[in-house]
Amino acid sequence: MLRLFLFLATNVAILVVISVVFRLLGLDSALMASGGIDMTSLLVMAAIIGFSGSLISLFLSKTMAKRGMGVRIIEHPATTVEQWILETVARQSERAGIRMPEVGIFDSPDPNAFATGWNRNAALVAVSTGLLRHMSREEVEAVVGHEISHVANGDMVTLSLIQGVLNTFVIFLARIIGSLVDRVIFKNERGPGVGYFVASMVAQVLLSVLATMIVMWFSRYREFHADAGGARLTSRTQMANALRALQRVHEPQDLPAGEFAAFGISGRIGEGFSALFRSHPPLEKRIAALERLPS
Repeated sequence: MLRLFLFLATNVAILVVISVVFRLLGLDSALMASGGIDMTSLLVMAAIIGFSGSLISLFLSKTMAKRGMGVRIIEHPATTVEQWILETVARQSERAGIRMPEVGIFDSPDPNAFATGWNRNAALVAVSTGLLRHMSREEVEAVVGHEISHVANGDMVTLSLIQGVLNTFVIFLARIIGSLVDRVIFKNERGPGVGYFVASMVAQVLLSVLATMIVMWFSRYREFHADAGGARLTSRTQMANALRALQRVHEPQDLPAGEFAAFGISGRIGEGFSALFRSHPPLEKRIAALERLPS
């Protein structure tokens, strides 16, 4: 959840900044100078903005994670636990065929861990103090294996490419919707007016919500693969026990409380809708998937 939340937040911030800059430079107006809209130029502009947001987010992912989560990188182990964590990551990364990631610890009472980085050989793996406190070493090993698998599978890079494509279509379709509203409802034939800018921004927000659902679906899908990878690096029993340990503590929330409070989510309908925004499948489904793996 942590790496995904930081990635999405950075991506959105960059998209907003680039979109504002493009509008201040008059590029939106140039695309509609003749009263219509240049589809080819619009698609190019949308791709530039969309992929800039996702790729910059990818390259900043480690920096944002370190600052946002207060990760302390273990350079010289001060305790036996820190030494053990380093040795565990080193052993598993070698087995997974990737270069040794940076290893860090962040202060959080909840058992959690994440991996991020712009490529599989320049990654960061971080664990929370709560994870080390609530789980046995065997269970922590499995969690680390899960994160190492995310890195080895290149999930952050794939996520960035998917996000770039989605950003492109969000911006492209939002501008088209804005143009239609401006011309059909506001009867404006002299280039982009207030209707265009307001409608395109509203459309971009709504389409971004739909795009987020797709990103979260991809995240849930990749979690099963990371669980299987964690089982290969440790054992199926260890990985399942780690998930059961999480289950005993709490069912992890995918986003901080209140992220979707504005939608007024409640009751069974709310639960069904909010499930579309969860980055992780329910723990019972992940455990069941592990149990179906061949021994």
